[in-house]
Amino acid sequence: MPFIDDSFLINNETGKKLYQQVKDLPICDYHCHLPAEEIAHNNGFKDISDMWLSHDHYKWRAMRIAGIDEKYITGDAEPYEKFLAFAKTLDKALGNPLYQWSHLELSKYFGIDELLTEKSAPEIWEKANKVVPTLTTRSLMEQSNVTHICTTDDPTDDLKYHEEIKNDESFKIKVFPTFRADKSFRIDKDDFTAWVEKLEKAENKKVSSLDEFTSLLVNRIDFFANKGCKLSDHGFEEFYFISPDKAMAELAFKKKLSDEELDYEEFVNFMSYINVFLSKEYAKRNWTMQMHIGALRNSNTRAFNSLGADSGFDSMGDADMARDLNEFLDYLDKDDSLPKTILYNLNDRDNTVFSSLMGNFAKASVPNRVSHGTAWWFFDQRTGIEEQLQAYANFGLLGQFVGMVTDSRSFLSYTRHDYFRRVLCNLIGRWAEDNIVPKDMNILSTTVKNICYNNAIDYFKF
Repeated sequence: MPFIDDSFLINNETGKKLYQQVKDLPICDYHCHLPAEEIAHNNGFKDISDMWLSHDHYKWRAMRIAGIDEKYITGDAEPYEKFLAFAKTLDKALGNPLYQWSHLELSKYFGIDELLTEKSAPEIWEKANKVVPTLTTRSLMEQSNVTHICTTDDPTDDLKYHEEIKNDESFKIKVFPTFRADKSFRIDKDDFTAWVEKLEKAENKKVSSLDEFTSLLVNRIDFFANKGCKLSDHGFEEFYFISPDKAMAELAFKKKLSDEELDYEEFVNFMSYINVFLSKEYAKRNWTMQMHIGALRNSNTRAFNSLGADSGFDSMGDADMARDLNEFLDYLDKDDSLPKTILYNLNDRDNTVFSSLMGNFAKASVPNRVSHGTAWWFFDQRTGIEEQLQAYANFGLLGQFVGMVTDSRSFLSYTRHDYFRRVLCNLIGRWAEDNIVPKDMNILSTTVKNICYNNAIDYFKF
């Protein structure tokens, strides 16, 4: 029997029946990191190593843990040598979602159902590379039945590739930008002033005051909105909030532009001020604000200095954030300026905290005004997905959950939606067979279909 078949990850009959209902549904991937330029140009790939290993920090991280030399990860080794090094790593990865994702990808896109091992690697290299010339960025998306994606874009981006994609009538998949606002409020970072200069260049205006700065941010929000943007995204290693004081934020901004040091209170106040300001602008435009919270980023200084950010040296954080997060949402709710918000936690200990927050800020006519986002990054594996779903069901309305995202830079990662659907169907099928939920297939089928696709389309109103 092949490792990957319709019963993979599903160990009950009800779950297997539910999976048949959703396995071929379209995909709405409302948060990813795919480069719009590669979609616009319909890029091809050199070989399976290029497709698999060029941008995937999940695989890089596993290879480093296995003791593989960096030459075979991000270095100048031959593509086959890199592929073989990854195959050796995968031999040791039983139980890691990377093992499961890799075999899902081999099966779906290459028709290869053999297990990838050091021994089978030469044959699989040959088989996969016969298929690679037929695959492009767009064909992979089309083969995956994707209908909508939202990329992740800096506010200073000119979005020219999104415009190219939109104007190409031969490509039916909708590709929208997302306003990734981190650099606008991370005044504690060394590159903040350089980013302000990029903002000035994008708008062809100089900035010398806080009001001028926020005015340019509004211009960029409007620019993104005109390109079809409906979502923002804010990333936080730790979340801090105090009731913001504009005068202090102005002082902090001017000090930073003058290359003066800020104290902790000035940083937190400025971050709070800008996040409140942006949130109110999103609410005016009926955008959804995403908040990804809890990553310890660039933890290895030596690696960061040689390889840069997003290279596989991040991990989970464990900061307390419930009170500050609730106070931030409440501050916005007081004058009804809280946008629809999705909260993603990276540490599973925060599941119940984030799910319980959903009910604090409900509003008539706005279902899911605050929602607990899908299992993310390190949490995006079978047990993590199940725990997030269980917390969501315990504290909210699972039938309204807006579902899975890839959060990936790889065009092969759409199998993660399939992975999620299998885990979801197995969990709900198990609940039914354990008499926790009704064994009514109409109810169960409607629920899983909505979670896998329909809810996201309705929630974001693309």
